[in-house]
Amino acid sequence: MKSLSPWAIRGPGSLIAVVLGLALAPLSASAQTPQDSLRAELARLAARVDSLTREVARLTAAGQTEEAQDPLAQLRAAAQAAAGDPQTTPDDEAAAGGARSLQALNPEISVTGDVFAHVNKDDVRQDNFFAREFEISLISNLDPYSRAKIFVSRHFSGGEFEPFAGTGEEHTDEGFSVEEGYVEWVGLLGGLSLKFGKFQQQFGQVNRWHSHALPFQTRSLPHLAFVGEEALAQAGASVHWLLPIGGGAGTYEATVEVTRSENEELFGESGRPSVLGHLNAFWVLSPSTDFDLGLSWINGSYEDATALIDRNLLGAEVAFTWRPPARARYRGVAFRGGVMVLDGLLPAAGQDQALGMWGGVEARVGESWLVGARADHVESPADPNQTAWLVSPTLTWWQSEFVRVRLEYDLLGRSAVSSNEGRFVLQATFAMGPHKHEAY
Repeated sequence: MKSLSPWAIRGPGSLIAVVLGLALAPLSASAQTPQDSLRAELARLAARVDSLTREVARLTAAGQTEEAQDPLAQLRAAAQAAAGDPQTTPDDEAAAGGARSLQALNPEISVTGDVFAHVNKDDVRQDNFFAREFEISLISNLDPYSRAKIFVSRHFSGGEFEPFAGTGEEHTDEGFSVEEGYVEWVGLLGGLSLKFGKFQQQFGQVNRWHSHALPFQTRSLPHLAFVGEEALAQAGASVHWLLPIGGGAGTYEATVEVTRSENEELFGESGRPSVLGHLNAFWVLSPSTDFDLGLSWINGSYEDATALIDRNLLGAEVAFTWRPPARARYRGVAFRGGVMVLDGLLPAAGQDQALGMWGGVEARVGESWLVGARADHVESPADPNQTAWLVSPTLTWWQSEFVRVRLEYDLLGRSAVSSNEGRFVLQATFAMGPHKHEAY
C-alpha cells in the first residue's frame, strides 16, 4: 500500500491535510479501508476550508465597497487628503479626542469695543473723538451644575452728560476694573438658581444689560440721576426662582438679592447690606407679540458725614415686542419704558421722594436698518423742584451681529438752565468672539 503524500491534497487546506496525514501514517500499514475513509474525510475538510476562505474574501470586499459608497466616509477621506494627514488609527483618534476635551475646558473669551465721535455746539472745547469702553469677557460652563462669568473693562472719560450738576458717578481712568465676576449654580431643585460674587443686579431688565448692548448711547435719565452712569452692580448673593405656575399662559420669575452697598450715588459711603426684590411676568400674546412686566425694589442706607437715611428705590418696567415670524429680519417694533421712584432724600431736598419716567421705541425698517426715539423726564434727588428732560432720535445700522453703527441726536433740557444742550453722537460698537451685544 502506498503511504499518504503531503502533496496528494491541493488547495488552502493542504497544511491541515499534511498534519493529519502525518499523524495517521502508522495506521496505513494495518488497514486499507480506514485509510481510504480518512483520506475522504480530509478532502471534505479541505473543501470546507476553501469555501470559508472564499466567503471571508467576499464579505471583506463588500464591506470595502460599502465604505467607499458612504458619503460621510468620503468626506472624511477628502478632508484627510486636503490636510495631508495620513489615515488615522484608533490611537490617533483617542489622542485627538483628548486634545479636543482639553480645548473644551478653556473659557469663551471675547472683546467688545465702544467708540464715539460727537459734536456739542454748546461746548466746542470738548474732545470730539474718544473710546468710551473696552471690555473683556470670560465665560465658562464649569460643570453640568455651575458656570462662571467675568467681565473686565477699561472706561475712558468723555462725552458724558449729567441731568443735574453734581449727579452721576465720575469716572477716573484708573485702568481696568471688574464689572462683573460671579459663579452661578443652575438647575437647582424647585427651579432655583444661585449667583455669588459681583454682578449687575436684577433691577428691571435694562440694568442687566452692558452699556454696549443698550438701544441708546446712555442709560435713562432716572437711572443717571438716582444710580449713576454705570449699572447698579454690587457684590453679594442672588437667588432666582422660576415659579411653577402659569403653564402656557405665561412665565413668572422672582429674584431676591442681598449685597453690600457699594453704589455711591444711591448709598453714599455706606457699606451696610442692601436687599433687592424683583418680580417679572412674561406673556406671549400671539406668535408675533410679546409683553413683559417687571416690578423692582431695593432697600439700603444712605450714609455720609452728616446723615444716615433709610433709602428705597422702586421701579416698574414694561416691554412690548412685535415681530412677524415670516418677516422678522425686515420688520418689527420694540417698546420699553418704566417709572422709578427714589424714597429717602436728604433733608436739604425738602421732600421725601423724587420721580423719574422714561420710554423708548425702535422700529426695524429693513434687514440692517432701525429707527428709534426716546423721551425721559426726572426730578432732581437733591431738589425735586428741579427737573430735566431728554429727547433722542436715532438711526442704527447693523452691519452684522459683530458690528453696529448708530447716529443719535441728544437734546437735553434742565429747568434750572435757560438753554438746552444738544449734540450729535456717532457710535460704533464691535464684538470679537462669542459674546455679542447681549441683552439678557
